[in-house]
Amino acid sequence: MERNYTMMTDLYELTMGQAYFKQGKENDIAVFDIFFRQNPFGKGYGVMGGLHEIIDFLKKAHFTDADIDYLRGKKLFDEEFLQYLKTFEFHGSVYAIPDGTPVFANEPIVTVKAPLIEAQIIETILLSYVNAGICYTTAAKRVTEAAGEIPIMEFGARRALGPDTACMASTYAVIGGCVATSNVLAGEENDIPISGTFAHSFVTSFDTEYEAFIAYADTYPDNCILLVDTFDVLRSGVPNAIKTAKYLREKGHELKGIRIDSGDLAYLSKEAKKMFDKAGYPDVKICISNGLKEHTIHSLKAQGAVINSIGLGDNIVLPDQARVGCVYKQVALKSEGKYTAKIKASNDEAKAITPGYKKVYRFYDKETGFALGDVIALHDEKIPTDTYTLVDPLNEENKTTLTNYNVRPLQETIFKDGELVYEDPSIMEKKEYCTKQMETLYPEVKREENPHGYYVDLSLELLDLKKRMLRAAKEQKVEYDK
Repeated sequence: MERNYTMMTDLYELTMGQAYFKQGKENDIAVFDIFFRQNPFGKGYGVMGGLHEIIDFLKKAHFTDADIDYLRGKKLFDEEFLQYLKTFEFHGSVYAIPDGTPVFANEPIVTVKAPLIEAQIIETILLSYVNAGICYTTAAKRVTEAAGEIPIMEFGARRALGPDTACMASTYAVIGGCVATSNVLAGEENDIPISGTFAHSFVTSFDTEYEAFIAYADTYPDNCILLVDTFDVLRSGVPNAIKTAKYLREKGHELKGIRIDSGDLAYLSKEAKKMFDKAGYPDVKICISNGLKEHTIHSLKAQGAVINSIGLGDNIVLPDQARVGCVYKQVALKSEGKYTAKIKASNDEAKAITPGYKKVYRFYDKETGFALGDVIALHDEKIPTDTYTLVDPLNEENKTTLTNYNVRPLQETIFKDGELVYEDPSIMEKKEYCTKQMETLYPEVKREENPHGYYVDLSLELLDLKKRMLRAAKEQKVEYDK
C-alpha cells in the first residue's frame, strides 16, 4: 500500500485543527518559520536540504477516504471537520532557501503562509524533510570539503534507518559534493551517477583471491577495481592485483584501481603505491573506505596517504550528533485583513523566537565575493544598496557598517496561493550550485575546529519589534483566586 504522507502529522495538529474549525478560524492566514537554533554538528554552517521532498509532498497533499474512516474511528473528530479534511488541499504560499545554500542558526529557511489549519497539518512532515535534508547535505559537504579535490562516493544505504531515509541520504550526499552513490534506486529516481564494484563475499565465493580477481577482470576489463583487503593487503591483495594487472595488459586492457577497506589506510596506501610503481603500473588508482570521518580524512592527507578516491557511507547517513533540531514556529497571523506579529517568549531565553512576517538577505563583498553576513528583516522593509549597518542582536553596541556590497534575498517563492511557481533544479544542478555557494564562505567559517561565527543579524526595525514584544510578554500577569 502506497503511504499517504499527509497522514504523517502529529495528532495534536489535527486536534488543534478541529478547535480552529469550531472557532471559525479556518480562513485566518498564519505565517510559520522553520529554523534551527544551533548549527548542525556544532560546526560553523549548515547546508539547506529537504526542499525537493517538500515540493513533491505539497503538490499532492490530501486525505483519502480510508484516512477519513480511520480518523472517524478514533471518536475525536466531528463529521463536519472530517468533511473539511476530505476536501483538504494546500492553498498557501511557501518561501524557502534553495537546496544547497549555506544556512545558519536562527534564520528562517522555510516560511509557510497558509490558512491556519493547513499550516498546522503540514508541520510534522515539513520538519521531517528539512531536518533530514539539512543533516545529510551538511554531513556530505563537511567530508567533501575535507577531501578537497579527492572525489567521494556515497556508500551508506545499508547503514540507513530505512529505505526512504537511504534514498534521501544518497540524493543529498550528491548535492553536498559526492560524485556518485552506490544506491541504484536513488540513481534511477534522480538521474545521479552510481558506482560500485564487489564485496569481500565475492572473493570468498572463489577458491582463491586471484581466481576471484580474474573472474571480475574478465567481466569488467575496462572498469576493473579490486578489493584487496579480504586476507592481507600487502602480502596477498596487492600482489594478486598486480598479477591481474599483468593479465589485463596482455589482453589490451589496464587495471583501473584497487580499494582498501581496513587497516592502517595511510601506511597501506603508500606501500601499495610503491608496489604498483615498481611493477610498472603507476596509473592504478587507490580508493579507500572504512567509516571515514572529516577529521580522519584531514589526518590521512597530513600523513601523505595515497588517495585517489574515497568510499564513505556511515558518516553521511548516520553522522555523529545527527540532530539538526529544526522547529516550526508561528510568527504572524492575518485576521480581518491585518497581519499581527506573534512571539513565543519562553522562560528559556534561547527559545524566544523572532516575531513577524520576514525576509532574509545575504550581503556579499563586491571585491572578493565572500559572504559578509545575513540580515533578517520584516517582509516589507527596503534594504539599501549602498550602505547598511549590521547590529548584533545579542550586543547592540557591536555594529558593523557595510559599503561596496551586493545583497540578495535568500528565500525563493516556491508555492504561491497553492500553485507551484518554482522550477526545482536537477540534483546535479543543485550539486554545482552548492559548490559555488560554499566558495562564498570565508575559510574561517568552514574550518573543522573552532569555526568563526557567521553574522546573522536583525534589522533595526525588526530588533525593535522583538524587544517590544518580549517586554510586553514579560509584563503579562494573570490574577486568580488563591
